[in-house]
Amino acid sequence: MLSEQSVPVVRATLPAVAAALGDITELFYRKLFAAHPGLLRDLFNRGNQAGGEQQRALAGSVAAFAGLLLERPDARPDIVLGRIAHKHASLGITSDQYKTVHRHLFAALAEVLGDAVTPEVAAAWDEVYWLMANALMAIEARLYAEAGVTEGDVWRRMEVVGRREESPDALGLVLRPADGRSVPSFRPGQYVSVRSQLPDGSRQIRQYSLSAAPGRTELRITVKRVHGDGRPDGEVSTWLHERVREGDVLDVSAPFGDLTLAAGDGPLLLASAGIGITPVLAMLDHLAATGATRPVTVLHADRTPAAHAHRREQRALVDALPDARIHLFYEEPGDAAPEASAGRVDLAGVDVPPTLTAYLCGPVPFMRAVRGGLLRRGVAAEAVHYEVFGPDLGLIAGGR
Repeated sequence: MLSEQSVPVVRATLPAVAAALGDITELFYRKLFAAHPGLLRDLFNRGNQAGGEQQRALAGSVAAFAGLLLERPDARPDIVLGRIAHKHASLGITSDQYKTVHRHLFAALAEVLGDAVTPEVAAAWDEVYWLMANALMAIEARLYAEAGVTEGDVWRRMEVVGRREESPDALGLVLRPADGRSVPSFRPGQYVSVRSQLPDGSRQIRQYSLSAAPGRTELRITVKRVHGDGRPDGEVSTWLHERVREGDVLDVSAPFGDLTLAAGDGPLLLASAGIGITPVLAMLDHLAATGATRPVTVLHADRTPAAHAHRREQRALVDALPDARIHLFYEEPGDAAPEASAGRVDLAGVDVPPTLTAYLCGPVPFMRAVRGGLLRRGVAAEAVHYEVFGPDLGLIAGGR
């Protein structure tokens, strides 16, 4: 909770700080990487940095947290910060790195705002930062303990024991611990980080959802090859597609992620678009493996049937469930999918009981459209869960 003396200062200065946060975070990253070039080479997503996504995510997280402290002082911070903490844990972030971020962030704040940063203003925003940082560190400490690892020690060597093209742009990789130990436990919907040694010597990290159910002797991820469309292609996804073969060994983190399938017997809706199918596929696989009898509605949208990764596998898993149905939407169905609808997802023909729990994964416009449709049909907002592939109010690093 923000102290009494800091509340009026933060309230008075939040509009000015928020308006300048874009310039502050851009300068912050320049200062941070100048002092610690290894962070850009081996931790931060260089693609998101080049495109500005991470700067916007940092700015949004600070402003959102400050607003929360002012407007909802009794709210539990772990509800707001949990997703960021899971991403940090999957990257092996440690508590000492928050001190490094603080030093360069407040240097940037002072430089951009100049004389407006009085000692009182600096002290108030310092309090905001450390309330946020300490809350994140507490959540991350709990996540490390639950994973059975010490702080930051999340990496294991995993051998690629299977490789399969799931679509022209989606590659399935089956992973097994190289040391012979059992695979880490996880919940359907979680992801792992993969640390790749690229030709320039950097060790870039990306997160990939686990695309098969827990309880097996192996893990599986599905990697979409990222085409830049005017920007550089995804360097890690391209490297994995072109270079990684069976027998290769990768650095893979323990599983993390807060979009997980909750137990119960109520109706479910699992909606995905494109490579967003991956966490949904793990959920379906888990439901089939455990003999679930609950009603399940599956929605998937894609460009074409050929682009639909794991298409046959998804259909087989739906068919294995006694009370499940699937609705497919393709921009170009062609003759390969006569049962599919043409165009974007439309809930008009979908049974939507107001008691259902929904899980959404895909591009933000897709999830926004589906969520809006569900709310209009009477589904409670708290029953609609989602996953963003990319920076999502990340503080230190992130970007799947």
